[in-house]
Amino acid sequence: MSKKIRSIAIYLPQFYPIKINDECWGKGFTEWTNVTKAKPLFKDHYQPHLPADLGFYDLRVPEVRQEQVDLAKQYGIDGFCYYHYWFTGQRVLERPFEEVFKSGKPDFPFMLCWANENWAKVWDGGDQTVMCEQHYSREDHINHINYLKPIFKDERYIKIDGRPVFSIYRSQNIPDIEETIKLWRTELAKDGIDIYINRFESYSEGGENLVKDGFDAAVRFEPFSTRKPKFTKFWLKDTMKNKLNPWYIKYKLSSAEGRKKMFSLRRLDYGAYVDFIKTLPKENNYKLYPGVTPMWDNSARKQKDYFMFTNSTPEKFKEWVEHEIENFEPYSEEENFLFINAWNEWAEGNHMEPCQKWGHSYLKAFKDAVKK
Repeated sequence: MSKKIRSIAIYLPQFYPIKINDECWGKGFTEWTNVTKAKPLFKDHYQPHLPADLGFYDLRVPEVRQEQVDLAKQYGIDGFCYYHYWFTGQRVLERPFEEVFKSGKPDFPFMLCWANENWAKVWDGGDQTVMCEQHYSREDHINHINYLKPIFKDERYIKIDGRPVFSIYRSQNIPDIEETIKLWRTELAKDGIDIYINRFESYSEGGENLVKDGFDAAVRFEPFSTRKPKFTKFWLKDTMKNKLNPWYIKYKLSSAEGRKKMFSLRRLDYGAYVDFIKTLPKENNYKLYPGVTPMWDNSARKQKDYFMFTNSTPEKFKEWVEHEIENFEPYSEEENFLFINAWNEWAEGNHMEPCQKWGHSYLKAFKDAVKK
């Protein structure tokens, strides 16, 4: 069996204005609005993350989408996984992908991930106002999968043995997920399509019911994989013992307030996380595709309750990618994915696209890791 790995970068389409965002946050809002207002919160905090090569682009421009693909190809990324938004037939942020699909350009492999959370005004750090709410029903599931049929037939669509690969961001939010997947498979079979369904896994969600629910595999969604809680406990214990935790100096550990502050800490060291991952045993009890993230800092998007990695570097990212590739045995010739979160999550400080600080360093680190 070949050890060929297909690297898939997750792609955010929120870089052009839409009516719902105008109404919620003001005329002309895009992801760049959050990016440019970010400020450092402490010494040596890398904010704001500002784009380099591609500038503050607008995804309605086809030349921008082609430049993104050219960069991805240059550095060994094999495809994009576009976030797909569907709310009882209402589509949001659909224009960039719709134009990619209908125009046939760029000529680059793609797949979709249904971002099925409620569309809420939560990114500003607390307002839970729901702008688009998910309502699940048999009728809507049929309408949804019928909308996707022509997309699945596109020659560029990423497939496994001819089966289009479709991911679900929060499968646990869908009532009767087992029946939903059966319904989808039945509807698609009418057009001769056999789908391959992944679910993104984060925090405590494990794979125990994966096969029973009808999924073919899962994707480890970093940095919020099931490994993060394990690392947090390990890291807190170690830093308390060695008095390295920033809260240690400000609060006495014996006080209730001190303990509360200790465990609400939202800054973790990237290098320590990578080192911890490298100590973990392999997980082989179900099909689970590896995931990596170059960095993470969503303080630009959230005024409070943010989470960030500190001390992220291209060198440490390269170590992580190398580790995942070395320890991943593809489940078959084409079940060989490595997911990168993300291509362009700029307001989460999480991007492979060049920024003014790092330039092409993360892209080069990824390419070197894959070549090795």
